[in-house]
Amino acid sequence: MTSDETRVGTLDTTGVDTSLIALVGLFVTALVTAQLISAKLLAFALPLTIPVVGAALVFPGGTFAYAVTYFATDCLSELYGRRVARTAVNVGFAMNFVLLALVWVTVQSPAASAPANFEGVVLSATPIVLGSLLGYLVSQNWDVFAFHALRRRTDGAHLWLRNIGSTGTSQLLDTIVFTLVAFVVAPPLLGTGSAMPTGAVVSLIAGQYLAKLLFALADTPFVYAAVGYIRDRNDVQPPSYAD
Repeated sequence: MTSDETRVGTLDTTGVDTSLIALVGLFVTALVTAQLISAKLLAFALPLTIPVVGAALVFPGGTFAYAVTYFATDCLSELYGRRVARTAVNVGFAMNFVLLALVWVTVQSPAASAPANFEGVVLSATPIVLGSLLGYLVSQNWDVFAFHALRRRTDGAHLWLRNIGSTGTSQLLDTIVFTLVAFVVAPPLLGTGSAMPTGAVVSLIAGQYLAKLLFALADTPFVYAAVGYIRDRNDVQPPSYAD
């Protein structure tokens, strides 16, 4: 193999693929960040009242960060193939346990001084992480599967369709599983709070999914731009359907 031989959806054996490292790093960073900030619910006023959603779009603070993970996995899938994308998903899953372990070690360790309500704030992320873990397993694996199923059906054409189709469906699965576990099941089970009322849960699911769907539509041009840039810069060719 010559040093300038074209790569086919794999690492360049003559050097480090910085684009691959950057995408995996972006994925893991966004994922872990989402766990830490999702306990805060955001509310954005709407110009009109939407059934179920209401007059404001309410969703967890981590929704922005979690939307970035789908951008990263779609780029990984398109550039490097299903196996690389699934490896990134598995690495991210493992990093959630690292986050949990570090949080619990910090909370249980003796403190010289700690901010008021430090433990309550930090431990409030535990139900979020548990909900995210279950939602993550379902949605991210579905995202990779759906992306490549659409890629085969369209013979590699219409990147916008597989980006929106895979992300839109996987985010619906994630939203339902995450919200039920993080805000209904886990808080009373772990003793960190009470279950959210049913009406609020339905509204949160609807608002959260609407926000995620808007993000999926908005990130499509960025997926095109990132894929085009990395292919031109690194000479990465589309992976085979088997990858």
